[in-house]
Amino acid sequence: MSDFENLHGMIIFAKVVETLSYTEAAKALGLAKSSVSKEISALEVRLGARLLQRTTRRIQVTEVGMTYYHYCYRILHEVKSADLFIRQFHEEPTGSLRVVAPVTFGCQCIVPALNHFVASNIHVSVDLDLTDRPVNLEDDGFDIAIAITRELPEHRQYRPLMDIAWGLYAAPDYLKNIGTIASPDDLPRHDFILFRGPAHTISLPFRKEKQKKDIEVRSRFRANNSIALLNSAMAQTGIAYLPNYITQEAVARGDLVQILPEWEMDIYKSYVLVKSDNFISPRVRLFIEDLQKALK
Repeated sequence: MSDFENLHGMIIFAKVVETLSYTEAAKALGLAKSSVSKEISALEVRLGARLLQRTTRRIQVTEVGMTYYHYCYRILHEVKSADLFIRQFHEEPTGSLRVVAPVTFGCQCIVPALNHFVASNIHVSVDLDLTDRPVNLEDDGFDIAIAITRELPEHRQYRPLMDIAWGLYAAPDYLKNIGTIASPDDLPRHDFILFRGPAHTISLPFRKEKQKKDIEVRSRFRANNSIALLNSAMAQTGIAYLPNYITQEAVARGDLVQILPEWEMDIYKSYVLVKSDNFISPRVRLFIEDLQKALK
């Protein structure tokens, strides 16, 4: 007997249990009452067990029938969930999209994608929370969260966005005054603008082919915001250690120059975390697709 041979009978049997009526089950399923009766009888024969006790007045579910019904119910629930998923997959995005993202990355990279998404989907509203605090996606009520990390996220559902490479940047006029920097070994004598690390020194990583260096440098100015460090670098305060998405426009304008671009430094990865539901709504799915295209 094939496992799939009973599926049709299981659907009919479940409906009979729920209505306790062959007539009502037949109406709900769009079948003849005789077809329902024949299918139940055939199912019982295949199973070798009595599922229903039938009298002229009522239908009674046997003990084995009730246990079997619970299996049928779970299967039908999954079938309905699958149907709902397909219907909603094709629906127009509607409702509120709640997004949480790190402050600077959110302003620089997420907001432009959200602007485009809102303009293209008139029935969707957006609630954006920019914060650098840790977020619990399941408890805080967000649909998606943007995370930046070196390791893979611990969250069950996530999608990759973009790599974030860090580098050293300084204003051209500042570099003219301090002389040539030919290698990482030239760095300790200069002043640095740093986002993280101890107040006075930090070890900067450098990699090129098989070479690896960790250079201790002095931090003259620290801040917990990359835009503040960017502005300080453009004001010729020192050499800033920044992620590349922050500096792209300043480099394109000629306000900043990357130092030692041939050396690789820290590389982080950004991800979009999705609430761990069985179904991803159209608004969430389409925004993630737009975001991945924008940050590709």
